[in-house]
Amino acid sequence: MIPTTADGSRTREKARMTLELTDPTPVARAEEILTPEALAFVEALHERFADRRDELLGARRARREEAARTGRLDFLPETREVRESDWQVAPAPPALRDRRVEMTGPATPAKMAINALNSGAKVWLADMEDASCPAWANVVDAVANLRDAARGTLAFTAENGREYALRTDAPLAVVVMRPRGWHLDEAHVLLDGRRGVGALVDFGLHFFHLAQQLLENGQGPYYYLPKMESYLEARLWNDVFTFAQAELGIPYGTIRATMLIETIPAAFQMEELLYELRDHASGLNAGRWDYLFSIIKYFRDAGPDFVLVDRSDITMTAPFMRAYTELLVKTCHARGAFAMGGMAAVIPNRKDPEVNAAAFAKVRADKEREAGDGFDGSWVAHPDLVPVCREVFDAVLGDKPNQVDRRRDDVQVSAEELLDVSSAPGSNTLTGLRNNLYVALAYTAVWLSGNGAVAIHNLMEDAATAEISRAQVWQLIRNATVLSDTGEPVTRDLVARVIEEEAGRLHGEVGDAAFERYYRPAQRLISDLCLSDDFVDFLTLPAYEQVA
Repeated sequence: MIPTTADGSRTREKARMTLELTDPTPVARAEEILTPEALAFVEALHERFADRRDELLGARRARREEAARTGRLDFLPETREVRESDWQVAPAPPALRDRRVEMTGPATPAKMAINALNSGAKVWLADMEDASCPAWANVVDAVANLRDAARGTLAFTAENGREYALRTDAPLAVVVMRPRGWHLDEAHVLLDGRRGVGALVDFGLHFFHLAQQLLENGQGPYYYLPKMESYLEARLWNDVFTFAQAELGIPYGTIRATMLIETIPAAFQMEELLYELRDHASGLNAGRWDYLFSIIKYFRDAGPDFVLVDRSDITMTAPFMRAYTELLVKTCHARGAFAMGGMAAVIPNRKDPEVNAAAFAKVRADKEREAGDGFDGSWVAHPDLVPVCREVFDAVLGDKPNQVDRRRDDVQVSAEELLDVSSAPGSNTLTGLRNNLYVALAYTAVWLSGNGAVAIHNLMEDAATAEISRAQVWQLIRNATVLSDTGEPVTRDLVARVIEEEAGRLHGEVGDAAFERYYRPAQRLISDLCLSDDFVDFLTLPAYEQVA
């Protein structure tokens, strides 16, 4: 155990780490963001917390292996007292009390950041995770853009001369930044020769450069925390926050964090996650695609009962998804925290009014379900959807900023209900298989080009979409699932053939140059992931080696 002081910082018994940067090509604005003082802060975070991160990743593997063998997860007996005792998270700061509509998207390039801030949403999830390719230039640019936004100076001029600037006629969205998950490293920051922790690099640079400015703006450093799998990972974040605030002289409890419940073990630890971060917690969010991806990953060896039907058939009304979202609302409101709904990823299709109207109707119905269930707000991926989401929540909330006071004591959710994947209506089809492979190939190719938010089939996709797509294909092969529309089992040969066909289709759409540079490598990567006997935990791990 690393000895710590009362504020959670490490004692000086261990020699300081040596931090070095490995950026072979110049990165714009690096001199502004990668200052000696900022890097010293990032170094201090790694000295105290990098080893614990490594230990927790090892614990993930052990838990997952057991779940894959048994096909079981349950609420933790050792934390029963947390679930049964009386406690509340810290009261929300004024800037975060109304979150009825949240815009999501990357913080780079500046144009997208400006559009998100100007969107009319109450909150902007400024994403340095799933909607961002973590190429080093993107990491630095994202922090620079967010700092400029906090200072009110963010602006951009396009090649055609069009100017983008922050609006002054209405409030800007409150920024909640999402750093990378614990599993991702940063190749351009080395500590004693080892790669840095992506989450600590993102958080460290952001907090160092923005915390004081945000306080002066009447807000604060607010974060979305992704992909946690245990309350011990939340405890680590809480210790990071405690140390960071003390180190920079920021009042304790200034940070607020919303955690994404996007892994199946986290669904069994919602109370514990909030408890660990209770002085810094803001709420929980329902992350649909990563949640489904996590189910496949966790129960990959548990047999056909955990085979998911086509993605297009899995709606939020499926019994196991209803159990998950209703438990989330109940848990949050019992503890005074916000319950945030899932993504509406529709991109407006202005060329086809009928298609557009049908898509917007689905978004409205989804948001009406969420607002009716007690969610306090929800996500959209395009500014045109902000009015739709706002109108739905306005109708439920009225003049109230949220509905945290709406307790869902009527909800009772068992472990069996959370794991009842087989009751979801739908089937597996060749059409679904093709769509999964097309999306996985198309998204991965664009990600390799440096862009993490991609419009595919009128939907704004991010890494979570590619993950569920390629994971589902692997699962179908693993279980020799029979396709309902052709009657044939899914085999490696079938998948290899469909990959080749879908890659050929994309080749025709993008041309030779782009295909050879980005789509051919994506084809090789997706083929390896889908056809391997072993399941690779995250697509972005091998993909990162091609952009680092």
